[in-house]
Amino acid sequence: MLRDRRHEMIVRIVRSEGPATVEALAERLDASPATIRRDLVQLHDDGLLRRVYGGAMPIDERDDPFVDVAAVRGAEKDRIAQRCAEMIKDEETILLDIGTTAHRVASYLRGRPLTVVTSSLAVLEELQDEEDIQLIMLGGMVRRDYRSLVGFLTEDNLRQIKADRLFLGTSGVRPGGHVMDTTVVEVPVKRAMIAASDQVVLVADVGKFPGTGMARVCGPEDLDVIVTNAPGDQATLTAMREAGVEVITV
Repeated sequence: MLRDRRHEMIVRIVRSEGPATVEALAERLDASPATIRRDLVQLHDDGLLRRVYGGAMPIDERDDPFVDVAAVRGAEKDRIAQRCAEMIKDEETILLDIGTTAHRVASYLRGRPLTVVTSSLAVLEELQDEEDIQLIMLGGMVRRDYRSLVGFLTEDNLRQIKADRLFLGTSGVRPGGHVMDTTVVEVPVKRAMIAASDQVVLVADVGKFPGTGMARVCGPEDLDVIVTNAPGDQATLTAMREAGVEVITV
């Protein structure tokens, strides 16, 4: 079994069945205990599970409610959001993802002649009274705790959209530049947003390195720009630059 496939199976087993021993994983995956131990070290370093004595445990990947997440590192998110708003030109069509930093981007767009497309109810509340902004809401099923719309209707709506820029949120950015999310149901929507946009801008504060999330949204090759305040994570940012991503630090 190839290493990447083995890693995928280990994460799936631990997340779905709970703590697992090295011996049990070795037997199920037809691998040696030494190989499994190396796998667990790598998966622990990547933030995909928690390595413990004799085996591994799952990381709690449940989303926190939107209002709780929004209160974390607020000033830092504001600096990122303000820099993102400076990138936008009047009359552009902008896609805003559901994250709390993307919501803060919306707060810097008031009074500007733009078209804003979003699945975020928080962005709707932020911009609904702005007469200069043409606001387009994507349909879908409501995720109340995270104030977003998801599902096949959301994805279908995105197939009818072409945006100049997407401001994409993330739960975590892995070493190597892979963008992750904590909730599988959000991933198809994020991928559809990427496909619908001419430029993809990842917004990621320092807490997203490595952050959380087992579901892969995209790789660095799908990004054009990252706006961040995490200059300390040089290995990840270097991988981004090598993939052709413009790195903007604030």
